[in-house]
Amino acid sequence: MVVLRTQEQQLLSDIEKVGGSASVEKLVELCGFTDAAVMRAALVLQEQKLLTIQAITENIIKPTLEAKEYARNSLPERKLIAAVNSIGGTANLAEAAKAAGLQESFIQIALGWIIRKKWANYNSKDNTLNIAKDGFLISEGHDEILLKLFLEKEQICLDDLSSELKEAAQQLKKRKLVTIEPKTTRILKITEEGTKVAKQSNKIQSEVTKLTPELIITGKWREISLQKYNIKAPVARTWAGKKHPYLAFLDEVRAKLVQLGFKEMTGTQVETCFFNFDALNVPQDHPAREPTDIYYIKEPKYGDLEKHSQVLEQVKETHENGWKTGSTGWGYKYSFDEAKRLILRGHGTCLSARTLECRRFDVPSRHFSIARVYRPEITDKTHLSEFNQVEGIIIDENLTLKDLLGVLGKFALEIAGADKVRFKPDYFPFTEPSVELSAFKEDYGWIEFGGSGIFRPEVTQPLDVKVPVIAWGLGVDRLYMMRSGINDIRMIFSQDLDWLRKKQVT
Repeated sequence: MVVLRTQEQQLLSDIEKVGGSASVEKLVELCGFTDAAVMRAALVLQEQKLLTIQAITENIIKPTLEAKEYARNSLPERKLIAAVNSIGGTANLAEAAKAAGLQESFIQIALGWIIRKKWANYNSKDNTLNIAKDGFLISEGHDEILLKLFLEKEQICLDDLSSELKEAAQQLKKRKLVTIEPKTTRILKITEEGTKVAKQSNKIQSEVTKLTPELIITGKWREISLQKYNIKAPVARTWAGKKHPYLAFLDEVRAKLVQLGFKEMTGTQVETCFFNFDALNVPQDHPAREPTDIYYIKEPKYGDLEKHSQVLEQVKETHENGWKTGSTGWGYKYSFDEAKRLILRGHGTCLSARTLECRRFDVPSRHFSIARVYRPEITDKTHLSEFNQVEGIIIDENLTLKDLLGVLGKFALEIAGADKVRFKPDYFPFTEPSVELSAFKEDYGWIEFGGSGIFRPEVTQPLDVKVPVIAWGLGVDRLYMMRSGINDIRMIFSQDLDWLRKKQVT
């Protein structure tokens, strides 16, 4: 025997009464239920094969407020051509527009559609319109016919229209007078078994889903049948809250580096040119310091370097003549004002410079940072103007390039999930030798991660560091792209809820 709840019984009975088939909207009216309640009952009845649910998608045309106004009072081109007609078939455009009562912003629109519809000839030399057809009678267009239909209906199904009116609908859509959007209608159709059950509905025992105080007090709970809980019943899918996948990845990177003995470096996102460039042996006339490559702070323009006066003087000497580093320097007059200039940091290496300058390290020691950096890049699938870098330095007496390559390879293979890595020589003013890291993953391809090298004496000696330092700065956003199989870096910061919900928590 089929056991149904009251709502399911009523729904089945109402569908049978209206001929065995009805839309959800119609049943909402008949039953007095919400559309959610109708669908919930329908899903249960469908599971018991008492009805079927059919989804029908239709394209619905809806007029804008402007279109409704035109439906009542004519399109601008109709008003203008009517004015020309009343003047005698030939008229000056300005005079005709005034007679039609058109606002200035609508005159060219009306003229354009008159010419397109070939209602009249326009002479640009004397700015006149001359009705092209004999008898001054211009029949109503399909766009006007369609607009008048909206005087009777709020919306119209595109599929119900003739080919001429469908074309007119597309034309009105281009004029932004109507919208055409798909609408899915669900039709509930009773099955043969459902019809039998509906006719016996008065014999079917109702089941109660909620035990109320009234049932308990009156003792009626002894007479009712309580519905069993169906653990196999379909339920709405829910999306639990979780950390953003990219933030979770950054936490994972941070945890792995800490496990490897690295200490985290932190610092301000507004930096001086001294630590972002000068302390890293980047000359003050370097192209990377142009406003097209770095963000300069308007107010205040300058920072305070008084606490770093000794190191500042040593960096100045290094830039001008090489100081004690064995270099000849860059050979220009160093500017303290340029050194104090404030910027948004352009890379995470400035944190390494601050760590070395402040002597916040032991020998040996390892340090890292995950830094937000800023550059005026043109945004595309591999570049953003605001992104993250994972920066690292290792300080030890016996470091070589081989140590650096080993660290980078481990990083790419374990954190990015790469299949293989490759290195090629590169150039940076602050490292020598310098290498660029790229990694490959099957079905993804090669991607460049960033640069690395051994800090030059022009960097370490002015900062009073007497041992070798290997350093790297990698685009952690790109590491995540490879890890997640994303081809567009903009997806990382996407607000696409569907992508965020389906992204697996790692």
